[in-house]
Amino acid sequence: MLYLEFLFLLLMLYIGSRYGGIGLGVVSGIGLVIEVFIFKMPPTSPPITVMLIILAVVTCASILEAAGGLKYMLQVAERLLRKNPKRVTLIAPFVTYSITFLLGTGHAVYSIMPIIGDVALKNGIRPERPMAAASVASQIAITASPISAAVVYYLAQLANLQSNITLLSILMVTVPATLCGTLLMALYSLKRGKELEDDPEYQQRLKDPVLSEEIRNTTATTLNEVLPAKARHSVMLFIAAILCIVFIAMVPEVRTLADGGKPIKMSVVIQMMMLCFGGIILLATKTNPRNVPDGVVFKSGMVAAIAIFGIAWMSDTYFKYAMPQFKSGIVEMVELYPWTFALALFIVSVVVNSQAATARMMLPVGLALGLEPALLIGLMPAVYGYFFIPNYPSDIATVNFDITGTTKIGKWYFNHSFMAVGLIGVITATCAGYLLAQIVIG
Repeated sequence: MLYLEFLFLLLMLYIGSRYGGIGLGVVSGIGLVIEVFIFKMPPTSPPITVMLIILAVVTCASILEAAGGLKYMLQVAERLLRKNPKRVTLIAPFVTYSITFLLGTGHAVYSIMPIIGDVALKNGIRPERPMAAASVASQIAITASPISAAVVYYLAQLANLQSNITLLSILMVTVPATLCGTLLMALYSLKRGKELEDDPEYQQRLKDPVLSEEIRNTTATTLNEVLPAKARHSVMLFIAAILCIVFIAMVPEVRTLADGGKPIKMSVVIQMMMLCFGGIILLATKTNPRNVPDGVVFKSGMVAAIAIFGIAWMSDTYFKYAMPQFKSGIVEMVELYPWTFALALFIVSVVVNSQAATARMMLPVGLALGLEPALLIGLMPAVYGYFFIPNYPSDIATVNFDITGTTKIGKWYFNHSFMAVGLIGVITATCAGYLLAQIVIG
């Protein structure tokens, strides 16, 4: 019966993934009700902490976007790309990685993708090379961002188990690990695919007068817009917020109250600091709060919160119910072959299309199996597996932004532009993370 119920769980996740975002959350709600009232599983608590963290971070980042800070960051990134156009394949993945690292979400890179494609095309470089790697890099960086929901959830769950697990120690594993993965897939991309003059699909597009005109004359840029000074100020304040969070994480005495009790949890600190600096940015830049909900960061963040609400609650209810029966059969396998848990993380991510939701579903499973915190942190990059099926918004957008047709979803669906770079990036980052975690956390 447990296996049938597990298949039901996967079916609900699959159906929800076909609708994406909010659809994934509410379809999971259907699954939750069936679990509780039909299968008689006791419901667990909803993932309130994760949702509050997402709300706080998204609120601050959305105010940054409304103040013009996101456009300012894009202009800085574009200047870097256009100053080094021949190296766009190497630079572009690190540009999108940096944006995600700062904002905690990979949904803020849509505006930079047309620019990456434009720089590549104008310099005779196959756009698939930098664009596919940049799309994957924007998602790999989530487990390296100090304010991403996935990282904060790991911190909240593991910090109480070992005193040496802090935000800094987690980042000392995930940042260099994901950077290694990003570098390796960028190097692989340098020579991938045919050159434009030898690509039959691109040459065919040039024969179409409409497409040919679009390809030859379209120029994507953000540099023609003069931004107010408050745009730069908002970015400085946002970076200050991240630095404050890292500082407080490094110095527990700062978050210890007067009564000398336990330090305030970092999950709570992040919520407070993000709300605080959101207010500071709003007041300092005189941003109209009515503009905040209109940005891409706010919309994508709210969608993510609703998706996680349903997914995590439904999945947690099943795993808490089934764990006693599953544990005996799985523990031995995972102890003999620790990498198999990374495979489980990857597969779940493919299904649920969210790193935070994967973390929320699978970290309690890993802890229940008795896995060491160092191992769980080292395998964190494996929570990114949704490039495998090319239906994620950033990947679809990247395909649409490449007017040359070189970035594409293949005839057989799985032979798409993101598969090779995704596998290289995630496998490299996971292997590096596993080794680094033994050194840093032990």
